[in-house]
Amino acid sequence: MIRTVEDGLSYLVKVHDAAVLDDYLNSAVDLARQHAAMSGLCGILVTRHAHDTYTVAVSETVPFGETRERHDP
Repeated sequence: MIRTVEDGLSYLVKVHDAAVLDDYLNSAVDLARQHAAMSGLCGILVTRHAHDTYTVAVSETVPFGETRERHDP
């Protein structure tokens, strides 16, 4: 499941089957990248909250054109 959290700036990705995780994350990153490209100022931050839950967000802390990952403790 991919759910828009913040008007296209943030997406919640939750999976029940590890086989689809990469596809869902890639789709969410592509959606976020479209919004980041409009401003030309932000990159993409992928945060792992649990083994089945991620957030993909347009982020001012990531340079434009980059995608970074982090693990939420």
